[in-house]
Amino acid sequence: MVFSSVTFLFYFLPLFLACYFLMPGTRTRNVVLLVFSLVFYAWGGLVDLLILCISIVANFFLAQMVDRHPDQTRLRALAFAVGINLLGLIIFKYIGFLTTNLDVLLAPLGIHVPIIQAELPLGISFFTFHAISYLVDVYRRKAKANGRFEEIAVYITMFPQLVAGPIVRYSTISHRIRERRTTLGRVSAGLRIFIIGLSWKVLIADEVAPIVAVVYDQTAAPNLWEAWLGVNAYTLQIYFDFGGYSNMAIGLAIAMGLKFPRNFNLPYRSLSMGEFWRRWHMSLSSWFRDYVYIPLGGNRFGQSRTMLNLWSVFLLCGLWHGASWNYVIWGVHHGCFLVLERTRFGALMARAPVIVSFLYTQFVLMTSWVWFRAVTFEDAIAMFRGMFGFNGVGSLSVSLMAELQVFTMIVMVLAWPLAIFGLPRPGLRQLPQKLRLAIYGLGDTAVMFVLFVLCILTVGAAAYSPFLYFQF
Repeated sequence: MVFSSVTFLFYFLPLFLACYFLMPGTRTRNVVLLVFSLVFYAWGGLVDLLILCISIVANFFLAQMVDRHPDQTRLRALAFAVGINLLGLIIFKYIGFLTTNLDVLLAPLGIHVPIIQAELPLGISFFTFHAISYLVDVYRRKAKANGRFEEIAVYITMFPQLVAGPIVRYSTISHRIRERRTTLGRVSAGLRIFIIGLSWKVLIADEVAPIVAVVYDQTAAPNLWEAWLGVNAYTLQIYFDFGGYSNMAIGLAIAMGLKFPRNFNLPYRSLSMGEFWRRWHMSLSSWFRDYVYIPLGGNRFGQSRTMLNLWSVFLLCGLWHGASWNYVIWGVHHGCFLVLERTRFGALMARAPVIVSFLYTQFVLMTSWVWFRAVTFEDAIAMFRGMFGFNGVGSLSVSLMAELQVFTMIVMVLAWPLAIFGLPRPGLRQLPQKLRLAIYGLGDTAVMFVLFVLCILTVGAAAYSPFLYFQF
């Protein structure tokens, strides 16, 4: 079940909101949230639900174990608890990748390793990182191991962030899980953010998705025009798809009286890759910073160690996104430029004109998205050949022209300034404050209503379109 589906918008969400707000008290609302979250996740398969439930039960008791250990053995207890979580992630997400590459490596010696493929549970990377966050927070004494099972279950399974984030740390939300209040203002603000996210997904990301599919999946050797059109379309698609989902999750959380961290802050306006990662998927980058980069030593042991730590973090970040060499290369790609920006090159780019720094960052990003989207290494190389003109200049194919409708071209043109500068707000500072707020309020309400109607009409007529990050 996805947020931009008829099932969710017309049945699941209204029924959930009715049951949730009719219940008195936080504890009963937690039960409603837990039940609906399990139903939401079970929509993807009962086997996945069983794996999720095993993770919840295991981490409930693992946290108790870590909390009981004295300081002398506390780290060993944490290592065991985190290892259990990572073992599950390796089995379900990486076992096929590991056995395939091990078979290739040992084949010259006449040794063949059986290839093991496991079905990837929906959102396993996200709920595993949530569980690890809880365990580490308990270890660091930022939080106590919670004795209320339903509260830990709610933390891990909250349906807005269950399968695609943002990654919410237990220490930042534990008090709201136990005690929270909702107001009409919060519900209104949350639903507005939800509608903005829904419109990003439905009216922008899904609109450019067919172009991406034609170029990446149906064109063996894209020419210069086709390659750059596909790269531009995917750059927009992944931002408005993932950013849209994050906005919807954050909006639903606000409406329920919870608070999720901001996940995007206009990343495409960045002037360096370091700045990009302070603005893109902020909950993941801060998770890796606090739970991997800093424990590895961060930047405390000299330039060489800092560069090694950065590379290690982004190698892991690439692997977190998927069990594929393309994701590994994507992580190394980002790691290389982050390391490069810590040399004289970074100082040079900081002094360069803004347009130069902006174009450099956009080029690095767009080339990195090729690795991220291409299915195979060969597909990525074909895209790069097209981007640099080695497949010829040519013209757009018939199938691509069929997808490039007038509305799609308008969306692509308007989406870029929206991605770079954000939502525009008219300048009414010369008016009295009450009148200005009234105009803003009426304008926002009218815009939200129009956007929601357009989204509903589009969702009703469109085919199923899952969120890109569901696969992670």
